[in-house]
Amino acid sequence: MPILTTRQKLEILADAAKYDASCASSGTVRRDSRSGQKGGIGSTEGMGICHAYAPDGRCISLLKILLTNSCIFDCHYCINRRSSNVRRARFTVREVVDLTISFYRRNYIEGLFLSSGIIRSSDYTMEQLVAVARSLRAEHDFRGYIHLKTIPDADPELAHQAGLYADRLSINVELPTETGLKRLAPEKDGSRIETAMAGMRAAIEDGTDARRRYAHAPRFAPAGQSTQMIVGADKADDRAIIQRASALYDRHRLRRVYYSAFSPIPSPSSVLPLQRPPLMREHRLYQSDWMMRFYGYSAQELQGATDPETGCLPLDIDPKLAWALRHRDLFPLDVNRAPREALLRVPGLGVKAVDRILASRRHRRLRLDDVARLTSSLAKIRPFLVASDWRPVGLADRIDLRQSLTPQPTQYELFR
Repeated sequence: MPILTTRQKLEILADAAKYDASCASSGTVRRDSRSGQKGGIGSTEGMGICHAYAPDGRCISLLKILLTNSCIFDCHYCINRRSSNVRRARFTVREVVDLTISFYRRNYIEGLFLSSGIIRSSDYTMEQLVAVARSLRAEHDFRGYIHLKTIPDADPELAHQAGLYADRLSINVELPTETGLKRLAPEKDGSRIETAMAGMRAAIEDGTDARRRYAHAPRFAPAGQSTQMIVGADKADDRAIIQRASALYDRHRLRRVYYSAFSPIPSPSSVLPLQRPPLMREHRLYQSDWMMRFYGYSAQELQGATDPETGCLPLDIDPKLAWALRHRDLFPLDVNRAPREALLRVPGLGVKAVDRILASRRHRRLRLDDVARLTSSLAKIRPFLVASDWRPVGLADRIDLRQSLTPQPTQYELFR
């Protein structure tokens, strides 16, 4: 086997990392050095470079790579599975550290996202991931963002060490159902994955409690934990995916559940689908996820917005509008009287728009023109709201209402 240069390894292992969607750097702060002094290198704000977004909307860059794309597991959906004939490569700990520091000094990146295939054993691989983070923090005083993918089969003590150096940890559940996991990844165990996530939640909560009690207690994964589900590799419909995501949020207090539409891979297994699911399906699931986390919808309510035959969310309209059309008896709402939780259910009204409406109506009764100034999608809102000078007589009951509010096929609206 020929010896690869660092550049060649980067080309292989950065490309292999693109299949992992659970990469974001929101929810953390810049670390102080161990001595408490200012200075150091790295920032949490702001070939192998992916883009994520900070809480204030700024786009930041991360070096996103695998430690290695070799793996002792043979998961059918994974391009790096044991039986795959892809070109293999492996970084040393020192190479990953040097790349991260070099890219940062050139202003290419502001942090690191590091995952890996399983080599030798879960414990050995986890030791290598921890060694990278430890070297960056302790030897190079790197205080920027670090996201490590942890391995559920590894010793819990290794996961704990990872949390002392990384800002965010993630453990992928991979597939929405236990049946799908057993069929496509028989070497993985759903109960072990959930046990590892539960242990991570406990460690994060203990770390948070320690920080409240003792100012100098070490930070432990301050940006929390996340996970990823592959959409379309098995037969799970959106109802099952939404239910699983809701359960994961409730049980493990996850920061995010990421959804990754299955993408056909070279030399695919015969048990995989021949085509990828529509990318819009992934987008609709992200919208439903947002509705659960910020709009107060339950999983049961969102499941009610799915198609009764397919069990999936409609692709032509967003799930919030789909839910509203199935609950027309709740509309129209009086914009001057409806509570916040009810206004958040109006299609076209986002969280910021609702807060602006609540602030404005303290001083005057709102007219339709006032609502138009406070929002950006009046056409979608009109059938569902009553204002002091507007009452949508019969609009919410129109048979063609869905068609009139559906964007053109070439239009991909952002959820509000």
